[in-house]
Amino acid sequence: MADVMVMKEIEDTARRLGVNLSTLDLDAIRLPPGENAGIVSDDEEIYQEDNLEFESGFGNIIVVDNLPVVPREKFEKLEGVVRKIYSQIGVIKEDGLWMPVDPETEKTLGYCFIEYNTPQEAELAKEKTHGYKLDRAHIFSVSMFDDFDRFMKVPNEWAPPETKPYAPGENLQQWLTDAKARDQFVIRAGSDTEVLWNDARHLKPDPVYKRAFWTESFVQWSPLGTYLATVHRQGAAVWGGAASFNRLMRYAHPQVKLIDFSPGEKYLVTYSSHEPSNPRDANRVVINIFDVRTGKVMRDFKGSADDFAVGGAGGVTGVSWPVFKWSGGRDDKYFARMGKNVLSVYETESFSLVDKKSLKVENIMDFCWSPTDPIIALFVPEMGGGNQPARVSLIQIPSKEELRQKNLFSVSDCKMYWQSNGDYLAVNVERYTKTKKSTYTGFELFRIKERDIPIEVLELENKNDKIIAFAWEPKGHRFAVIHGDNPKPDVSIYSMRTGQNSRVSKLTTLKGKQANALFWSPAGRYIVLAGLKGFNGQLEFYNVDELETMATAEHFMATDIEWDPTGRYVATAVTSVHEMENGFNIWSFNGKHLYRILKDHFFQFLWRPRPPSFLSAEKEEEIAKNLKKYSKKYEAEDQDVSLLLSEQEREKRRMLKEEWDKWVNEWKRIHEEESLQRQKLRDGEVSDEEEEYEAKDIEVEEVINVTKEVLRLEYGQE
Repeated sequence: MADVMVMKEIEDTARRLGVNLSTLDLDAIRLPPGENAGIVSDDEEIYQEDNLEFESGFGNIIVVDNLPVVPREKFEKLEGVVRKIYSQIGVIKEDGLWMPVDPETEKTLGYCFIEYNTPQEAELAKEKTHGYKLDRAHIFSVSMFDDFDRFMKVPNEWAPPETKPYAPGENLQQWLTDAKARDQFVIRAGSDTEVLWNDARHLKPDPVYKRAFWTESFVQWSPLGTYLATVHRQGAAVWGGAASFNRLMRYAHPQVKLIDFSPGEKYLVTYSSHEPSNPRDANRVVINIFDVRTGKVMRDFKGSADDFAVGGAGGVTGVSWPVFKWSGGRDDKYFARMGKNVLSVYETESFSLVDKKSLKVENIMDFCWSPTDPIIALFVPEMGGGNQPARVSLIQIPSKEELRQKNLFSVSDCKMYWQSNGDYLAVNVERYTKTKKSTYTGFELFRIKERDIPIEVLELENKNDKIIAFAWEPKGHRFAVIHGDNPKPDVSIYSMRTGQNSRVSKLTTLKGKQANALFWSPAGRYIVLAGLKGFNGQLEFYNVDELETMATAEHFMATDIEWDPTGRYVATAVTSVHEMENGFNIWSFNGKHLYRILKDHFFQFLWRPRPPSFLSAEKEEEIAKNLKKYSKKYEAEDQDVSLLLSEQEREKRRMLKEEWDKWVNEWKRIHEEESLQRQKLRDGEVSDEEEEYEAKDIEVEEVINVTKEVLRLEYGQE
């Protein structure tokens, strides 16, 4: 309908100007360069800002040289060999392999052209097969088809390359030098994405950067807070900078759905799933691992959704995410994935399997890396109808040596939790009773850093209690467990060491808490007991050192809770899973409510992570001991801010009073102007004072209707 209206306007305009549209070739009309007639193209950003190469040209075609020269009868065999090699890397288009033949000799010319679906597949094929040794006499030389234009323009005489002066890049850690020591966070609401400072002193957020349609699905900080990643149909991008957020790198991966950073931010893993042409086939999965700084594809993995559906905590279309789990630390040296009866561990130096083979683990169910060391904890369930027990094993990488193994019997389920320093591993084991009709729960606690890795068994006072949540204290030796039955389970807090005793001991049990989630402060010591979603956002701020509640509060219908990276503030949010009260609250560590921001269609709240401190443990301890000396400066600043806020509050009240007085004066003016009308309505009485009038109640009786009815007396009645 809109197209019809536009065409009618064009015809009316042409008729008014005396132009015969039937003789006009509209396709031949070209605007001068740089002109757009005031109409901005929908593809303006794609073609001008992004200049995406995979949208045009021959970037998806490669030329493979130094093939064997064969006669026509061997042509089909050679084509089959070449197709087998290159179809493993990507999808070759129909009729996408062309091998020219000399018409005189009817032999091949020793090269061929291969056309892939995407330029990324072509680039990967060039990278993987350039120098591939088919046999002693034939080593492939692979080039991109687009490179030939560049080769033809090489000058006959060599000239030294132009030396460009060094231009220092932006300091991507500039935000860490904030004079007020504030933290940043990103929010996504509606079509807008905003990065803001948490200015808790002034009880409000301070804007940093805002952009509409910045991402098409979600945003994600890198683990050390250097980059902000966005997701688009063409791929992913990372952003960062000193004063604003500039795009630093693009990672071409069409229809990307999920992303994941390595712990040291060196690599970015992207995932996409493509619908098959045959409905009976499984979705085709593509996973790329990019170098974050260069944007180069270091390794890709392709297969069906079933190939990547083993293990993990959740994902899309049957694939568990993350598919790859990274080893601990910032060196990003190893990553691993689980397959059917195998654990494949890769090293990032060559992006190949460690020792060129996977680790065979029959019926492996789950695994996780130590956060600090190249140690894998893996779980294998019972096999052979219970004749072969379940087990948890600790494997050292790259030696693949088994450091410790614990056999477990009558196991129903098992979950593993590493402490953030890698000092302890807690294994939550759910076991069947002898009758197999019910289950009970206990913990196997591994002391990783102690000699021979001793294991301690912890059982709850009530073995039948269901474990609702478990969480280690970051960098500490304590852990908390929510156990029991809803709606008011118990919360128990334990320590892995008490005084000189290295055995686990219970510190306290908090009875009947309306909580289903635990959130430790990143600095330890404090914990938030939260009742999310169905528990209506009940919050309890608890001091574990003193074993006392600091505050209780509520954020109705809260769906998410996140501590800031310093442990000073807590954010609670209601996202768009609820239609009402969308937005977030900021609280102090001890439960004082600081400010609230409401946002319609609120999707995400993420604190910007901080990298580990460069200070030594001794220096941090010294600062903690002399905290009062350092705090004087900040107490003075806090007092100045408090005075400023008081002054602002007084100014706000003064403005409200002025507004009120203005309204009252306006009302009096209107009242005065209408005095003559009121006097007329009162039959000439001048005064507006009610006290000068006497109110009288007058009763008026009025006969509305009179009827007569003759009543007959029966015999015997008087």
